[in-house]
Amino acid sequence: MTDTTFRRPIVWKSCARTDVGVVREVNEDAIFENPEIGLWAVADGMGGHQVGDIASSKIVTALNTITEQDSLSAYVDAVEDCLIDVNDNMLEYAQIMFEEGTMGSTLVALIIRGRIGVCLWVGDSRLYRFRNQHLVQISRDHSQLEEMIELGLISREDTENHPQRNVITRAVGVEAPLYVDINVFTTQVGDTFLLCSDGLYTAVSEDDIYQAMLIRDVDQSVDMLINKAIANGAPDNVSVIVVQGNPGKVPSAETTQG
Repeated sequence: MTDTTFRRPIVWKSCARTDVGVVREVNEDAIFENPEIGLWAVADGMGGHQVGDIASSKIVTALNTITEQDSLSAYVDAVEDCLIDVNDNMLEYAQIMFEEGTMGSTLVALIIRGRIGVCLWVGDSRLYRFRNQHLVQISRDHSQLEEMIELGLISREDTENHPQRNVITRAVGVEAPLYVDINVFTTQVGDTFLLCSDGLYTAVSEDDIYQAMLIRDVDQSVDMLINKAIANGAPDNVSVIVVQGNPGKVPSAETTQG
């Protein structure tokens, strides 16, 4: 007997947008989008530090030099090495230009290769996955509040107006060595991923994010999230990338003997 099986490919479509918001005069966020090699990223320059816009743009410029690798592990290594190099470059740049001053940026990146996804992050920019009507945060904030929650000192419900809400514990460009967290997961047809800076999730409720992810159009989802943040006063820069997996053309049948 001959059994014929089909492995349907996933075509990833994305939309990326960044906005200065309502209060800030300078956009210190930077976004990176390259569906052809399956790489997306959001960098959020640290507002309390010098030239956050330069810090985030340095990350995006460096990511733009990455080419497709032979294997997923080589791809992850290339992105991680890129961030380590940028971290060292920022430390040197700040020492020369700002008399021991500090520049820095958070970073969340998404790699998709085949049916495997990888999240790499430093700081509190986030990656969410929307699958089967469920919204899940893939990354875990490197923040003072997240550490306090883990230690049981406060509940997640107590974080909304907490005075240490904006204190992060890790960023690119602040110290060496740089530690990049990595999460590996499977992907499937219909998955929608959201990369964003904290300017989005502090201005928009999780329910509004959920409603935007229900839309099967990446451009409309991004517009809805940005517009909602602005309508809510957007005190920080807002960056959003939505990546959606749609069924691709079925390849030639794979035949196995049964």
